[in-house]
Amino acid sequence: MQYGPRKIAVTGHFGSGKTEFAVSLAFALARLGAAEARLALCDLDIENPYFRSREQGAELEAAGIRCYSDPFGGRNGSELQTISAAVRAPLEDEGCRVIVDCGGDNSGAMVLRQFQKYFAPGEYQLLCVVNQNRPGTDTPEKAVAHLRAIEQASGLEVTGLVSNSHLIRYTTAETVMEGWEFAKAVETLSGVPALCACCMESIAPQLKNADFDVFPIGMYMRDTYLDKQV
Repeated sequence: MQYGPRKIAVTGHFGSGKTEFAVSLAFALARLGAAEARLALCDLDIENPYFRSREQGAELEAAGIRCYSDPFGGRNGSELQTISAAVRAPLEDEGCRVIVDCGGDNSGAMVLRQFQKYFAPGEYQLLCVVNQNRPGTDTPEKAVAHLRAIEQASGLEVTGLVSNSHLIRYTTAETVMEGWEFAKAVETLSGVPALCACCMESIAPQLKNADFDVFPIGMYMRDTYLDKQV
């Protein structure tokens, strides 16, 4: 996968795994040692109180990734439906690569409109995480309709698709390959290129000969939640 412009916004359907992808991407860039002197993740999700990237704020900061979210930086445990004005700092800093984690669906992507001036054509990537195992995006036609709704709400053009058709701990290499074929079908209908397929790091070796880019994704947001479901 090519990381592209320094501004990368991540959106997708509720439960698609977009936050896991955004956090995993931030950690991957930190490990690779981005050319820029600074790296930031902006949590703009004011829609859903579950699986917010700000929950990993301490770990992100320890990895050299500045985390921006609500005015309290997520420290007070409240669910304030507001965003700190400080999120403008990395967007305006030409020496900072920034990942923007948006809320789910078109309602979550709407928040990008107030930052639209920072996303000039050709200067950003807006990635849409596609998960065929979610009811709202379980056909290519539904996924394209969802993508177009995000574009209308955000005022921005989706520039790439990220396949994340997982079954959480029951995900297999076959699941990932089926998800990639689904993403390619969405690409055909929408004209938006499919860039990579996500999978858990434990599965990645089984896909080393795949004819598509594989992005190993962490389980940063889900471990505690899953333990409660056992």
